[in-house]
Amino acid sequence: MSVRELAEHPLGLTWVDDDALQRASHALVDDGRVWLVDPFDDAEALERATALGAVAGVLQLFVAHGRDGKAIADRLAAPFFSLPTEVPDAPFDVVSLDLLVWKERALWWPAKRGLVVAESIGTAPHYAVGHGPAGVHMVRRAVPPAGPLKDLAPEHLLVGHGAPIHGQDAATALREALHRSRRDIPTAVIKLPGLFRSMQGRS
Repeated sequence: MSVRELAEHPLGLTWVDDDALQRASHALVDDGRVWLVDPFDDAEALERATALGAVAGVLQLFVAHGRDGKAIADRLAAPFFSLPTEVPDAPFDVVSLDLLVWKERALWWPAKRGLVVAESIGTAPHYAVGHGPAGVHMVRRAVPPAGPLKDLAPEHLLVGHGAPIHGQDAATALREALHRSRRDIPTAVIKLPGLFRSMQGRS
């Protein structure tokens, strides 16, 4: 396994897998504590993440994002939170993005205007099929999570697939992704078949 991006930012650290899905994992850092979000196992990334503070928890935010989270939590003797409704003593709030069988949580960090969306929003090519840098997951395009997210104006947008977006572009990217979700369905249908063939066995 290789990592295409490993970078620190105001919320902590993000590492992105060098595969078709561009799986992204995050370390959120606050006051000497670290929360690992949907992590996949990469030695260098985890070494840097754990150097940022004591691991206070490992979070799984999407039902299909088992990845290596539980194994990493066990190895680090850290609590494992799967689809939590809250995370004790954390600086961020948990936002439900559930829809029928779709089970997902987002994280909103008000003090830093940071938003983490595990699956509904992404920046990888199979998400960003339109004009903007972000897009809605193919399964949710007809019913995007506009309700829970539309009033948020993040300065940092971290996603489960693709690189983060920082600065003023983050809020614009989120707003445009939600606004264009249905409009970009025809483009997604045309572009996605080739990507499907390279996505086997990854989440």
